[in-house]
Amino acid sequence: MQPIKAHLWFNRPAHEAAEFYTTLMPDSAISFVNQFSIPGGECEVVEFTFAGYTFLGISGEAPFKISPSISFMINFDPSRDKDAIKQIDELWSKLIDDGKIMMPLDHYPFSERYGWVADKYGVNWQLMLTKPEGEQRPAVVPSLMYTGEGAGRAEEAIDFYCSVFKDGKRGISARYPGGMAPDQEGTLMYADFNIDETWLAAMDSAHQHDFTFNEAVSLLVTCDTQEEIDYCWSALSAGGTPGQCGWLKDKFGVSWQVSSAVMFEVLKTGTPSQVDRVIEVFRSMTKVDVAALQQAFDSN
Repeated sequence: MQPIKAHLWFNRPAHEAAEFYTTLMPDSAISFVNQFSIPGGECEVVEFTFAGYTFLGISGEAPFKISPSISFMINFDPSRDKDAIKQIDELWSKLIDDGKIMMPLDHYPFSERYGWVADKYGVNWQLMLTKPEGEQRPAVVPSLMYTGEGAGRAEEAIDFYCSVFKDGKRGISARYPGGMAPDQEGTLMYADFNIDETWLAAMDSAHQHDFTFNEAVSLLVTCDTQEEIDYCWSALSAGGTPGQCGWLKDKFGVSWQVSSAVMFEVLKTGTPSQVDRVIEVFRSMTKVDVAALQQAFDSN
């Protein structure tokens, strides 16, 4: 299986957002853009890399909005880059343009320089000056916030994800001490973990929030075989809710997409007629059927 990607659902053109993000950091570029027709209008898909992390963006009308429930931590390590503080400040100034400050860029007990911002597209970013312990972390790490009925379940979720994916492992953990109500002592203030060669983070927050996980930001697993799809679909949907076109919500409410490498080969290299055929077949699926996608791709 390929490493896990973040999937962003925009209410504005996806390529516009991708063009913005790829100007912000080194090791950023657009991989492909494609458009196709669906009932109700046009859909645009764009794959892009931001600071070495691959995102897939899609644009179209959606009943949900991107929220802080899944944000993206951007790590700046001064031990590896002497200009780390300058780079944080420069990136912050670009992300707050028409955006919303969630936590001001400032000194905090956990970081000499940290800030949380929702950019003009609604995507949430946490910029942090950090010195990761042990194994080096990537520049971008998706972070899951467990709120509402899910508050206090971050550790359970991490253990679940590490059990589902091959070579899953825990990283660092920081727990809430006593006296920080409504957060319960011992729940996770922050932890990170590695699944399918991808670092993610998780935290609990028992405070009142007007958001929780939704489909606007999902985690995309691209599988090479039907066997991999069958396994991931069954494991991740256990106790959760299966959806259409490879989508599902796990038992913690996090949205996942279990997809096929064939689908992305079509989007990257297919002719308009091939794309239309595959999309039509794809839209009829619940769990993805690799053979049916390949047949649609290959047919004349």
